[in-house]
Amino acid sequence: MLLPTRPDVAAPRQVEQARVAWVDTDAGGRIHFTAAFRWAEVTETALFRRLGLPDQGSYPRRVVKAEFLSVLRFEDELEVELVPERVGTTSIGYVWEIRRHGEVCVRGSHTVVHVDDEGRPAPLEAGARRLLSGG
Repeated sequence: MLLPTRPDVAAPRQVEQARVAWVDTDAGGRIHFTAAFRWAEVTETALFRRLGLPDQGSYPRRVVKAEFLSVLRFEDELEVELVPERVGTTSIGYVWEIRRHGEVCVRGSHTVVHVDDEGRPAPLEAGARRLLSGG
């Protein structure tokens, strides 16, 4: 595991398995860059589900980043690991890695903001903050 850890907090980690599908690739047979963000989002959704948190529909993305370190191709088996690195008043910052047989192929991060029905930033519920912070 190469993802950062804070010694004072055991933030929840979520790991999901996937396989590069034809739809994930470009004309050259390599993954299209958007596939990495979809896999991270699937892993984020699985984390919310495992923690028993409400629907993610009220958490739009504010910042997304990825560094592509090694080529992933059609049919490659991969593992996505995601950790909430920072839980703020209204936002959650995640870090994640996509690995093939232990090799880090993509390293990324994204920040989501909890919003109300009008799309304005709204405080995270205390229970969600506690669970995502590892408390």
